[in-house]
Amino acid sequence: MKNEIVTKLSLLPPVHEAVNAAANDSRISQVYNINEITWAVRNALARARQIIMDGEDCEDWKSRSGLTAWVLEEALTELKELGSTLKKVVNATGVILHTNCGRAVLASQVADYVSRLASNYNNLELDVRTGKRGSRYNHVEELLKELTGAESSLVVNNNAAAVLLVMNTFARQKEVIVSRGELVEIGGSFRIPEVLKAGGAILTEVGTTNRTWLKDYKEAINSETALLLKVHTSNYRIQGFTHSVPLQELVELGKETGIPVVKDLGSGSLIDGSEYGLPEEPTVQEAVKAGASLVTFSGDKLLGGPQVGIIVGKAQLIEQLKANQLTRALRVDKLTLAALVATLQLYRQKDITKIPIWRMIAKKQEELFVEARKIKDRIDDIINLEAEVMPAFSCVGGGAFPMAELPTAVCAVKPKERSCRDLENFLRQGRIPILTRLYKEKVVIDPRTLLPGDEDIIVSRLKQWPEAHNNSQDNYRY
Repeated sequence: MKNEIVTKLSLLPPVHEAVNAAANDSRISQVYNINEITWAVRNALARARQIIMDGEDCEDWKSRSGLTAWVLEEALTELKELGSTLKKVVNATGVILHTNCGRAVLASQVADYVSRLASNYNNLELDVRTGKRGSRYNHVEELLKELTGAESSLVVNNNAAAVLLVMNTFARQKEVIVSRGELVEIGGSFRIPEVLKAGGAILTEVGTTNRTWLKDYKEAINSETALLLKVHTSNYRIQGFTHSVPLQELVELGKETGIPVVKDLGSGSLIDGSEYGLPEEPTVQEAVKAGASLVTFSGDKLLGGPQVGIIVGKAQLIEQLKANQLTRALRVDKLTLAALVATLQLYRQKDITKIPIWRMIAKKQEELFVEARKIKDRIDDIINLEAEVMPAFSCVGGGAFPMAELPTAVCAVKPKERSCRDLENFLRQGRIPILTRLYKEKVVIDPRTLLPGDEDIIVSRLKQWPEAHNNSQDNYRY
């Protein structure tokens, strides 16, 4: 075996030879300069060397020409990715809805459906029965009505846009009553009061941070009151000496006064998370059943779909939203709509485990221990690294279930030389960035959020650590 590895290594072309071959390839030479080509070739040769050392070489690698051809293709792939700032990353953090990593991962069936529509013409706004112009919202409306129990629906580009549109349609230059304990910041410094203000609404705060009663709403209602808004505080909890008004009670007040009640669910879920060991959270169906005039929620969080803002509720109010000129500025494109339709179809088919975020949430600690041990076994022989399997906790993320801890098992890695921060940086700065987290002075890899093929990427990158750990951080990316 050793002699075979030596033979294979001897077939690797020298850097200058591979660079010359790349310079004669018009796909490369006409687009990239010599410095970029040399950088990509060196990286490709390093990967080929590691693959041979691991005994995983390809059948085509029986000659220098075969190896050179592979190096050129690998270098070209690297060069193409060089110009793309938006790329795949490996999420080994255990944070399922990682906001910085695009939140919900789409189901493979959903991605396939989007890909088919993207590469073909489609009937986005065509009524194929009449041949006349149709509405893009028709493709999703029946699904949302069926799944939520609402009379009608509208989809815009995110939940902040949904709230903005509701305010602009029904409360421009009028008052909206909200409990002080529900004036949330939704992330990125975007806050409910500012969103309301941007929509033209006048905010009327009632109650206190920790206690608000129905009488607080009643006393604040006047001739200028347009909406009663109840915001679900999905990204934090106030505990102890607290009181909030249940949605049903607010709905009754709305009926008495003729004022619509809007429920902003934020993350928004179509299924009961308690079935998966999560704390009880209000579902979209429950908010609709409670009688809310309009319910708004996100598509890329607990729904597990694309980034959209979904509004469901009374048909008359939805029609008014559709008539607002702002709706066109906030509308979703064909690819986003396709992803939402395909995701909702999985709910209709009750194929919840095909939705990646719910499959990740549903994983038991026992199976995660098995997966963590597999990773450990594959990196045990890497010099300058120590690995162990240990219990830890994952989280849902995305501003959902802030108090929930999901028992998990992680592969905890510690470098024998240099720091854990150096190793964490090294993993993150590879061709495919690998995001981990530091826990108990170790770099931990949580298998809960790994997708098929991610384990191979992690192991391959860690195998490069012995060669790179003496280099400066500037040389980590290869």
